[in-house]
Formats: sequence, C-alpha cells, structure tokens
Amino acid sequence: RSGKAQAAYSFVQDLQVTSCTFPVEIMSGAQLFLCVLLSLWSQALGEVKSTNIKMHEGITREQKWKANGHKGVTLWMTGLSGSGKSTISVALEEALVQKQVKPYFVYRLDGDNLRFGLNRDLGFSPTDRKENVRRVSEVSKLFAEAGAIVIAGLISPYAADREYAREVHTNSSTPFMEVFVDAPLAAVESRDPKGLYKKAREGKIKGFTGIDAPYEKPEKPEVHLRTDQNSITQSVNIILKKLDEFGLHAQPSFRPVEEPEACAAP
Repeated sequence: RSGKAQAAYSFVQDLQVTSCTFPVEIMSGAQLFLCVLLSLWSQALGEVKSTNIKMHEGITREQKWKANGHKGVTLWMTGLSGSGKSTISVALEEALVQKQVKPYFVYRLDGDNLRFGLNRDLGFSPTDRKENVRRVSEVSKLFAEAGAIVIAGLISPYAADREYAREVHTNSSTPFMEVFVDAPLAAVESRDPKGLYKKAREGKIKGFTGIDAPYEKPEKPEVHLRTDQNSITQSVNIILKKLDEFGLHAQPSFRPVEEPEACAAP
C-alpha cells in the first residue's frame, strides 16, 4: 500500500463510519476517496444510529395549532452574555401569557436552565456548544409543532450552529425567527450581572464569548434588538409587532406592553 493510500485508509478507520459497505483493506484509491466523502457527509448530517425504527404519525400539527388557537413558532434569542436575552425572554413570556386578551401557549428554554438538566453533561467547548444548539433546536421544534411560542435563549455564538437550528425548523416547515439581542461589548461588560466578564478579564474563565472566544453576529436576523438603545418593554413590543406581521396570533393583534414608571436596562 502506498503512503497516500495508507494515510487515507487510516483516516477512514479513524472516522469509524458505517457508510462503507465493503472492507476498507481491499478498496482502491478512488473507492477510499468516495468513502471518505460519504463519511464526512453522513457525519455532517448527523447520522441516525438506531435501526428498525419508524416515524409514527398522530394528530397533525395544523390540527394542534387550530385547537390551540395559534401557530407555533421558535424565537431564537442569540447574543452576548449580559445582552438581555433572559430578561427580555421573561418579559415577553409574561406579555404573551398574562397581558393579552387570550393567554398564549408559551414555553421558554433558557440556556442556563437547560444546563441543569437536559444539557448538564455539556461544557462550553465549540463541540459542546454545537451539541447544545442541536439539542435545543430539536426540542424547540417539537414544542413549536405542538403549538407553543418557544422562546429559546442561548448565546449560540457560531453562525453555522444557528443556521442548523433554522434548518431543523425549515426542513419541517416549522416557523422560526432569529432574534439578535444586540449590545456593544462595553455595555454588557458594564452590566456583567454574573460577574463573568470580570473573571474572564482576570483569566479565571477561559474561552469566554466576546473576550477570548468569538461571537459571530447574525447577518440577517428577523428581529434586531439594540438593548443599549431600547428598554425591556420597547424590545418586547418590537417582537410582538413582528409576531403580528407574521400572523401568528388568534386575536386581531397583540396588545403592546405599557412602559413601567421606572424602566431598567436589561
């Protein structure tokens, strides 16, 4: 076996793929190359490992939405730590459940909260962040298909991971909106509600998004919130207006939220 063929052979073995249906030891160079491509493609798609399974159908999504009184949708709240994702998500949840003529079916998936349960085995490496987004994407889609307005708040710093979340919904024709909760680094550092930026600057936290790990800003989000310029209430009303335009609700239009007497920045 030549040096190149041996390298390809070792690479295929390292991939531990099931795409090749005959022993790699007897493959030609072209067959090895094809197998590598199939392997990478299947891993990129996230190959289903289970066999002898089938999708079981029940009540259709449209029937659930009709019974619920509104469509389901996922609002993917992305932004730096301290940008206001959780604060706005809670305020939006309250606006939809408690401040409308008819309460809406809302489920909030908070990134921190999920790490106490569903994602308790994940850290903050790029690989773990990717898996974090994958899990939340699938859960969000399930809730949205059931008719929930899903508010998923995750930093989700990588554009490719957020695109995956979108595709999960698009491929099943489930509504999805990316909400960019945007604030300059200086603004979120000054807020620093958890004291994490201070620790990151001191070197006590490594790989912290915005400091020594990247945040890839959304290029075309459905909603762009500048939380250094808008109050929490204004941000909520911007989202409600977008949902009005989308045609989600059962009533003619959402009731905007009134600004409290003393408004605090998110």
